[in-house]
Amino acid sequence: MQRYKIKIEYEGTPFVGWQFQKNGQSVQEVLQKAIFNFSKENVTVTGAGRTDSGVHALAQVAHFDLKKKIQKKNILPAINQNISNKSVTVLKINRVNKNFHARHDAQKRTYLYLIINRQSPLALQKNKAWHIRKNLDIKAMKKGAKLLLGTHDFSTYRAASCGAKSPIKTMEKILIKKNKDKISLQFTSRSFLQQQVRSMVGCIKYLGEGKWNIEAFQKVFKSKKRSKCAPPAPACGLYLKNIFY
Repeated sequence: MQRYKIKIEYEGTPFVGWQFQKNGQSVQEVLQKAIFNFSKENVTVTGAGRTDSGVHALAQVAHFDLKKKIQKKNILPAINQNISNKSVTVLKINRVNKNFHARHDAQKRTYLYLIINRQSPLALQKNKAWHIRKNLDIKAMKKGAKLLLGTHDFSTYRAASCGAKSPIKTMEKILIKKNKDKISLQFTSRSFLQQQVRSMVGCIKYLGEGKWNIEAFQKVFKSKKRSKCAPPAPACGLYLKNIFY
Protein backbone atom coordinates (compact mmCIF):
# COMPACT_ATOMS: atom_id res chain seq x y z
CA MET A 1 0.00 0.00 0.00
CA GLN A 2 1.44 3.36 -1.05
CA ARG A 3 0.12 6.75 0.06
CA TYR A 4 0.20 9.67 -2.37
CA LYS A 5 -0.06 13.41 -1.75
CA ILE A 6 -1.53 15.53 -4.54
CA LYS A 7 -1.88 19.26 -5.15
CA ILE A 8 -5.11 20.22 -6.92
CA GLU A 9 -6.47 23.29 -8.68
CA TYR A 10 -10.16 23.70 -9.38
CA GLU A 11 -12.90 26.14 -10.26
CA GLY A 12 -15.66 25.59 -7.70
CA THR A 13 -18.56 26.96 -9.75
CA PRO A 14 -19.97 23.65 -11.08
CA PHE A 15 -19.52 21.72 -7.82
CA VAL A 16 -21.51 21.24 -4.60
CA GLY A 17 -18.19 21.60 -2.78
CA TRP A 18 -15.13 19.48 -2.06
CA GLN A 19 -16.85 16.73 -0.10
CA PHE A 20 -18.99 13.97 -1.62
CA GLN A 21 -22.72 14.77 -1.50
CA LYS A 22 -25.82 13.11 -2.91
CA ASN A 23 -27.31 16.32 -4.33
CA GLY A 24 -24.65 16.99 -6.96
CA GLN A 25 -21.11 16.50 -8.18
CA SER A 26 -18.21 17.18 -5.80
CA VAL A 27 -14.49 17.64 -6.44
CA GLN A 28 -13.76 14.61 -4.25
CA GLU A 29 -16.09 12.44 -6.33
CA VAL A 30 -14.50 13.54 -9.62
CA LEU A 31 -11.02 12.66 -8.36
CA GLN A 32 -12.05 9.31 -6.89
CA LYS A 33 -13.71 8.27 -10.15
CA ALA A 34 -10.67 9.36 -12.16
CA ILE A 35 -8.34 7.28 -9.98
CA PHE A 36 -10.66 4.26 -10.21
CA ASN A 37 -10.82 4.52 -14.00
CA PHE A 38 -7.10 3.85 -14.42
CA SER A 39 -6.29 1.83 -11.28
CA LYS A 40 -9.56 -0.10 -10.81
CA GLU A 41 -9.23 0.60 -7.09
CA ASN A 42 -11.90 2.30 -4.97
CA VAL A 43 -10.02 4.97 -3.05
CA THR A 44 -10.94 7.77 -0.67
CA VAL A 45 -9.33 11.10 -1.54
CA THR A 46 -8.99 13.06 1.71
CA GLY A 47 -8.63 16.84 1.31
CA ALA A 48 -6.93 19.37 3.58
CA GLY A 49 -9.79 21.85 3.22
CA ARG A 50 -13.50 21.17 2.80
CA THR A 51 -14.37 24.01 0.45
CA ASP A 52 -18.04 24.89 0.05
CA SER A 53 -20.05 25.03 -3.16
CA GLY A 54 -18.70 27.66 -5.55
CA VAL A 55 -15.38 28.08 -3.71
CA HIS A 56 -12.22 27.67 -5.80
CA ALA A 57 -8.78 26.24 -5.02
CA LEU A 58 -5.36 27.28 -6.28
CA ALA A 59 -3.53 24.64 -4.25
CA GLN A 60 -5.80 22.19 -2.43
CA VAL A 61 -3.87 19.24 -0.95
CA ALA A 62 -5.20 15.70 -0.60
CA HIS A 63 -4.01 12.14 -0.08
CA PHE A 64 -5.07 8.66 -1.18
CA ASP A 65 -3.72 5.08 -1.04
CA LEU A 66 -3.09 2.63 -3.88
CA LYS A 67 -2.41 -1.07 -3.50
CA LYS A 68 -1.02 -1.50 -7.00
CA LYS A 69 2.58 -0.61 -7.73
CA ILE A 70 2.40 2.08 -10.41
CA GLN A 71 5.27 4.30 -11.48
CA LYS A 72 4.78 7.76 -9.96
CA LYS A 73 5.45 9.50 -13.29
CA ASN A 74 2.46 7.71 -14.81
CA ILE A 75 -0.07 8.53 -12.08
CA LEU A 76 -0.35 12.30 -12.59
CA PRO A 77 -1.17 12.15 -16.33
CA ALA A 78 -3.45 9.16 -15.73
CA ILE A 79 -5.55 11.06 -13.17
CA ASN A 80 -5.81 14.18 -15.34
CA GLN A 81 -6.68 12.16 -18.43
CA ASN A 82 -9.52 10.42 -16.56
CA ILE A 83 -11.00 13.52 -14.89
CA SER A 84 -14.48 13.96 -16.36
CA ASN A 85 -14.98 17.59 -15.33
CA LYS A 86 -12.15 19.73 -16.70
CA SER A 87 -12.73 22.36 -14.00
CA VAL A 88 -10.36 20.18 -11.92
CA THR A 89 -6.68 19.43 -12.53
CA VAL A 90 -3.96 17.76 -10.46
CA LEU A 91 -0.79 19.88 -10.45
CA LYS A 92 1.64 17.70 -8.52
CA ILE A 93 1.98 14.25 -6.94
CA ASN A 94 4.42 12.84 -4.37
CA ARG A 95 4.84 9.57 -2.52
CA VAL A 96 4.49 10.12 1.23
CA ASN A 97 4.70 8.15 4.46
CA LYS A 98 1.64 6.04 5.27
CA ASN A 99 1.03 8.20 8.36
CA PHE A 100 0.76 11.45 6.39
CA HIS A 101 -2.70 13.03 6.63
CA ALA A 102 -3.58 15.95 4.34
CA ARG A 103 -6.03 17.49 6.78
CA HIS A 104 -4.66 16.66 10.23
CA ASP A 105 -1.00 17.38 9.40
CA ALA A 106 -1.68 20.84 7.93
CA GLN A 107 -0.05 23.52 10.09
CA LYS A 108 -1.85 26.48 8.55
CA ARG A 109 -4.02 27.47 5.62
CA THR A 110 -4.29 30.64 3.55
CA TYR A 111 -7.53 31.73 1.89
CA LEU A 112 -7.70 34.50 -0.69
CA TYR A 113 -10.81 36.57 -1.29
CA LEU A 114 -11.05 38.61 -4.49
CA ILE A 115 -13.21 41.72 -4.99
CA ILE A 116 -13.52 43.67 -8.25
CA ASN A 117 -14.49 47.23 -7.31
CA ARG A 118 -15.85 48.98 -10.41
CA GLN A 119 -19.06 50.01 -12.14
CA SER A 120 -18.81 47.79 -15.22
CA PRO A 121 -20.11 44.19 -14.97
CA LEU A 122 -17.60 41.33 -14.87
CA ALA A 123 -16.83 39.42 -18.05
CA LEU A 124 -13.59 37.43 -17.67
CA GLN A 125 -13.88 37.25 -13.88
CA LYS A 126 -17.55 36.34 -13.68
CA ASN A 127 -18.02 33.62 -11.01
CA LYS A 128 -14.41 34.21 -9.92
CA ALA A 129 -14.74 37.43 -7.88
CA TRP A 130 -17.25 39.56 -5.95
CA HIS A 131 -18.36 42.50 -8.06
CA ILE A 132 -18.96 45.60 -5.89
CA ARG A 133 -19.90 48.86 -7.60
CA LYS A 134 -19.72 51.22 -4.61
CA ASN A 135 -16.21 52.60 -4.05
CA LEU A 136 -14.62 50.92 -1.03
CA ASP A 137 -12.41 52.62 1.58
CA ILE A 138 -9.31 50.40 1.81
CA LYS A 139 -7.96 52.20 4.91
CA ALA A 140 -11.17 51.48 6.83
CA MET A 141 -11.11 47.85 5.70
CA LYS A 142 -7.52 47.40 6.88
CA LYS A 143 -8.31 49.02 10.22
CA GLY A 144 -11.13 46.56 10.85
CA ALA A 145 -9.08 43.57 9.72
CA LYS A 146 -6.42 44.36 12.35
CA LEU A 147 -9.01 43.74 15.08
CA LEU A 148 -9.38 40.16 13.87
CA LEU A 149 -5.71 39.28 14.33
CA GLY A 150 -4.77 36.99 17.21
CA THR A 151 -6.75 34.44 19.21
CA HIS A 152 -10.49 35.16 19.54
CA ASP A 153 -13.94 33.66 19.75
CA PHE A 154 -15.12 33.90 16.12
CA SER A 155 -18.73 32.83 16.80
CA THR A 156 -20.06 35.90 14.94
CA TYR A 157 -18.60 34.53 11.72
CA ARG A 158 -19.56 30.89 12.25
CA ALA A 159 -22.21 29.20 10.10
CA ALA A 160 -25.06 27.54 12.01
CA SER A 161 -24.14 24.21 10.39
CA CYS A 162 -20.46 24.43 11.45
CA GLY A 163 -19.25 21.21 13.10
CA ALA A 164 -16.11 22.60 14.75
CA LYS A 165 -15.74 21.75 18.44
CA SER A 166 -14.72 25.29 19.40
CA PRO A 167 -15.21 28.79 17.91
CA ILE A 168 -11.79 29.83 19.25
CA LYS A 169 -9.34 30.36 16.39
CA THR A 170 -6.03 32.19 15.94
CA MET A 171 -5.80 34.54 12.98
CA GLU A 172 -2.08 34.69 12.20
CA LYS A 173 -2.05 37.07 9.27
CA ILE A 174 -4.42 39.26 7.23
CA LEU A 175 -3.21 41.06 4.13
CA ILE A 176 -5.41 43.48 2.18
CA LYS A 177 -4.14 44.96 -1.08
CA LYS A 178 -5.63 47.10 -3.84
CA ASN A 179 -4.34 47.14 -7.42
CA LYS A 180 -6.47 49.36 -9.67
CA ASP A 181 -10.00 47.88 -9.40
CA LYS A 182 -8.86 44.61 -7.79
CA ILE A 183 -8.96 44.19 -4.00
CA SER A 184 -7.46 41.03 -2.52
CA LEU A 185 -7.88 39.89 1.08
CA GLN A 186 -5.70 37.06 2.41
CA PHE A 187 -6.33 35.26 5.70
CA THR A 188 -3.90 32.78 7.29
CA SER A 189 -4.76 30.53 10.24
CA ARG A 190 -4.23 26.93 11.32
CA SER A 191 -7.91 26.27 10.65
CA PHE A 192 -11.16 28.11 9.96
CA LEU A 193 -14.79 27.79 10.96
CA GLN A 194 -17.37 27.09 8.26
CA GLN A 195 -18.09 30.33 6.34
CA GLN A 196 -15.66 32.24 8.59
CA VAL A 197 -13.70 33.92 5.81
CA ARG A 198 -16.77 34.87 3.77
CA SER A 199 -18.48 36.24 6.90
CA MET A 200 -15.43 38.30 7.87
CA VAL A 201 -15.21 39.69 4.33
CA GLY A 202 -18.90 40.60 4.44
CA CYS A 203 -18.33 42.63 7.61
CA ILE A 204 -15.13 44.21 6.28
CA LYS A 205 -17.07 45.23 3.16
CA TYR A 206 -19.63 47.03 5.38
CA LEU A 207 -16.70 49.04 6.79
CA GLY A 208 -15.38 49.79 3.31
CA GLU A 209 -18.66 51.16 2.02
CA GLY A 210 -19.33 53.19 5.18
CA LYS A 211 -22.35 51.21 6.35
CA TRP A 212 -20.51 50.54 9.65
CA ASN A 213 -17.87 52.55 11.49
CA ILE A 214 -15.02 50.82 13.34
CA GLU A 215 -16.96 50.84 16.64
CA ALA A 216 -19.94 49.06 15.06
CA PHE A 217 -17.61 46.53 13.42
CA GLN A 218 -15.93 45.74 16.74
CA LYS A 219 -19.25 45.55 18.59
CA VAL A 220 -20.56 42.95 16.13
CA PHE A 221 -17.34 40.94 16.39
CA LYS A 222 -17.37 40.95 20.18
CA SER A 223 -21.09 40.11 20.36
CA LYS A 224 -20.34 36.49 19.32
CA LYS A 225 -23.82 36.45 17.76
CA ARG A 226 -24.25 35.14 14.23
CA SER A 227 -27.45 37.18 13.87
CA LYS A 228 -25.42 40.41 14.10
CA CYS A 229 -23.08 39.45 11.22
CA ALA A 230 -23.28 41.15 7.83
CA PRO A 231 -24.40 38.89 4.95
CA PRO A 232 -21.49 36.58 4.03
CA ALA A 233 -19.56 37.44 0.88
CA PRO A 234 -20.52 35.19 -2.07
CA ALA A 235 -18.59 31.95 -2.56
CA CYS A 236 -17.40 32.94 -6.05
CA GLY A 237 -14.67 35.26 -4.72
CA LEU A 238 -13.08 32.75 -2.33
CA TYR A 239 -9.97 30.68 -3.13
CA LEU A 240 -8.09 28.14 -1.03
CA LYS A 241 -4.65 29.53 -1.82
CA ASN A 242 -2.17 27.47 0.15
CA ILE A 243 -1.73 24.69 2.71
CA PHE A 244 1.41 24.67 4.86
CA TYR A 245 2.93 21.54 6.42
